[in-house]
Amino acid sequence: MAPGPLPPFAAWRHVGAREGFEVVFLQEDGRRAEGHTTAIEDGEPFSVGYTIELDARHRARRARISARSRRGTATVRIDGDGEGGWRVNGRPVAGLDGCLDVDFESSALTNAFPVRRLGLAPGEQAEAPAVYVRALDLAVERLEQTYARRPPLRSGEGYDYACPAFDTRCTLVYDAAGLVLDYPGLAVRMAPP
Repeated sequence: MAPGPLPPFAAWRHVGAREGFEVVFLQEDGRRAEGHTTAIEDGEPFSVGYTIELDARHRARRARISARSRRGTATVRIDGDGEGGWRVNGRPVAGLDGCLDVDFESSALTNAFPVRRLGLAPGEQAEAPAVYVRALDLAVERLEQTYARRPPLRSGEGYDYACPAFDTRCTLVYDAAGLVLDYPGLAVRMAPP
């Protein structure tokens, strides 16, 4: 089932792992997102701004991320070829081969990309490795993830999410547009309702 059209914006309150807020402005076709997260995690304040561009198949093609924390400022540019090849600040990174999505430590939005791209039916599961960007220093690495779509929930569409690197297993709840409503221990959607 293909997700519906995106709203012009979305906002999440980050709770649990960090305290803060994220706001993103979206193109209806889902091909461009511009957002910002400001939060405090483990006593460390940070602010991350991003622009993400996807192709018509919902594969990440470009991301520009800038961050500020007590450690200083950083900027990173990530470019994908749409087939799983990546360049970080203009240099190829073989360890990211096969990733079709970007995932930011500072963002609830980026968990929408694999769900919208994969279009899983209830009961289906897929691996969705992603180019992962850390919040404080914008370090880039590979993140292995799995999404398994559950039967519809009363509160939205449910996906069992697993990320071995962080020993994470939870059920993410999405709206009809494929945006996260509830990411347990991380974020809840504030707007639009």
